[in-house]
Amino acid sequence: MTELAGLINSLPSLRDTVEARGLMAKKALGQNFLLDRNITDKIIRTSLEHQNKSSFAGEYVFEVGPGPGGLTRSVLASAPEKLTVVEMDERCIDIMREIQSLVGEQHLQIINGDALKQDFAAFDGSPKNIVSNLPYNISVPLLIGWLKNIKAFDSLTLMFQKEVADRITAPINTKDYGRISILSQLLCKVERLFDINPNCFVPAPKIWSTVVLFRPSERTIAPDVIAKIEKLAAMAFGQRRKMIRQSLKSVPDLETKCGQLGLDLTLRAEQITPQQYLQLAELL
Repeated sequence: MTELAGLINSLPSLRDTVEARGLMAKKALGQNFLLDRNITDKIIRTSLEHQNKSSFAGEYVFEVGPGPGGLTRSVLASAPEKLTVVEMDERCIDIMREIQSLVGEQHLQIINGDALKQDFAAFDGSPKNIVSNLPYNISVPLLIGWLKNIKAFDSLTLMFQKEVADRITAPINTKDYGRISILSQLLCKVERLFDINPNCFVPAPKIWSTVVLFRPSERTIAPDVIAKIEKLAAMAFGQRRKMIRQSLKSVPDLETKCGQLGLDLTLRAEQITPQQYLQLAELL
């Protein structure tokens, strides 16, 4: 056991911490607290195993919306060089400061602010990892921002509503396949780690959650090409029942470009692979 893990294990239980403060999750902040240390440890352990790592030693980790600190404790127990948490809720900032006073500022940095306004790719430290039980109401905008800078990170280990994870990992020819599937699968190796029962959370949401691991793919896609992929996907899936000859009719010289790629104009949005969206974007 590392020194950090020993310090973390000396803290009062998460339930005692929450009860002592009368801490209730705020729906407006998309909060659902995960208080089961067995589950938070499993998230870190499973992610590290899939990355062929034994710990986060020597690496920098960032967490969005730590809440009362369940996942925070499990990350710190894996001995990162530094963990930086970003939290809007002042009540939870107080809990983070208690943990910080125990482990030291060199191991835990606290940012009281809006995660959507933070440039995580520009933060100090390398390699960078993000580990978060994401607030439901901002999970997709956060993910898209990180995907566009994915080469700045070693890994993203993120918890979503199961329906969002279904969209991220969806194959072609399925109802869940769409823009977020295309961006995620083009820019990353995406692995679905495991699902989490609603009863593990306080308060219990009505839906299951899913932990997903993202690691940058070997290819590099230029920012302007990513923007074109997004635009193509928005047009195609905005009229997903229509053939691309109709949904993409505003694309200059569409027939010639699709002919070069062997794309039939009678295809619909969900029948086109992420790779084909990339190839079409590169021709624009």
